[in-house]
Amino acid sequence: MKLILTQEVTGLGAPGDVVEVKDGYGRNYLLPRGFAIRWTRGGQKQIDSIRRARAAREIRTLEDAQQIAGRLNSMRVKLNQRAGDGGRLFGSVTAGDVAEAVKSAGGPEVDKRRIEIRNPIKSVGDHKVQIRLHPEVSATIAVQVVGV
Repeated sequence: MKLILTQEVTGLGAPGDVVEVKDGYGRNYLLPRGFAIRWTRGGQKQIDSIRRARAAREIRTLEDAQQIAGRLNSMRVKLNQRAGDGGRLFGSVTAGDVAEAVKSAGGPEVDKRRIEIRNPIKSVGDHKVQIRLHPEVSATIAVQVVGV
């Protein structure tokens, strides 16, 4: 099955890429979640618009990405979240919460779609979050969740 990715899928590609995947993976996972659309000959216009939007938000060079990664690796972000008595959060910390906390802590503006939270953050304490800045560069940021 040939698909056009609309969002970045780890291990598969970036938005605007045309990929060939197994029918079940495309039909049951990528299409229902909005990660991809079916490829058609007329879809080339969609590919071009997706690539233009991606180029506008992407970090331009590898050197810039490495410089930003150096700033982010040394950064520690504090998040205040509602929590119960046992330290369990009401809900979880989202990528948008982390992006907003980085910006408010004086760090660079980070696209929330580039933040990878491997395991959902549902408790207070220290956690590590990875940010993909460039295909070759990623940064790890320390997130301290404090219960309110």
